[in-house]
Amino acid sequence: MKARAFAYARPRTLEAAHAAFADAEGDASYISGGQSLVPALAMRLQAPACLVDLGGIDALKGIAFDDGVLRIGALTRHAQALSDPLIARHAPLLTAAAPFVAHPAIRNRGTLGGSVALADPASEFPAMMLTMDATMEIFGTDGLRDVPAADYFQDLYQTAIEPGEILVALKIPGAAPGTRIAFEELARRRGDYAMVGSGIMAQVDDGAVAQIAIGFFSVGATPVRARAVEALLTGRALDAAAITEAQAALDDDLDPPDDTQVPAAMRRHLARVVLGRLLTRIAGTPGEAP
Repeated sequence: MKARAFAYARPRTLEAAHAAFADAEGDASYISGGQSLVPALAMRLQAPACLVDLGGIDALKGIAFDDGVLRIGALTRHAQALSDPLIARHAPLLTAAAPFVAHPAIRNRGTLGGSVALADPASEFPAMMLTMDATMEIFGTDGLRDVPAADYFQDLYQTAIEPGEILVALKIPGAAPGTRIAFEELARRRGDYAMVGSGIMAQVDDGAVAQIAIGFFSVGATPVRARAVEALLTGRALDAAAITEAQAALDDDLDPPDDTQVPAAMRRHLARVVLGRLLTRIAGTPGEAP
């Protein structure tokens, strides 16, 4: 199939992009990297009357660290999460996740903002935003507003972005010195969507967990924080007993769907396996200090 005919706009400012969307009376789609939208257009799963290209808007570009916060413009490519020194230093969990995102050709075109705006629950970057307590900077009719990741992901492919609004940047608290990180996903083939995946950030002081954040993806309609497991581990040594208890407590955090490809019981089992591996790494190998 081919995409239906559509009008095309390439504005230079956020205001002009918002106006172009409004002029189409809502029958428009924004495009950045296009790695999800273009196939949807080709299959006519989406058929907007107007395509608004965000690629020429400078306000969506750039990576900067200021006052303890890493600000990543929404047009930042996936591949930059692998190569940018600011991301590696202040958001190392993104750098750890990036090699698992699809394939090099897609990483070279896909954008972080596009991934987070789409909010595919099987994608790596949205879940890592939740794990890192990121804030989404969004532009709309009333200007800019910030939405914490905990409030941003609402349901399957549903976020706090209202029709016509634009995700401008991702704002991530810089990782503290000595932060330990670990990331893993299980997929049938490298580059496939994960059956289960997780990322962890932790501070370990005198052998005990001072702070820990655990995020999962491909386990529900949205990314999931394992809050019960985090509470269980805080203040404890990451020994074999604590890891085993954490794996058991994961049932309190996850309620994966049943499907013909990966039944819910299998996802729970795989999630426990991944959690055990990651906690073992966190316990045994201190991460590089940012």
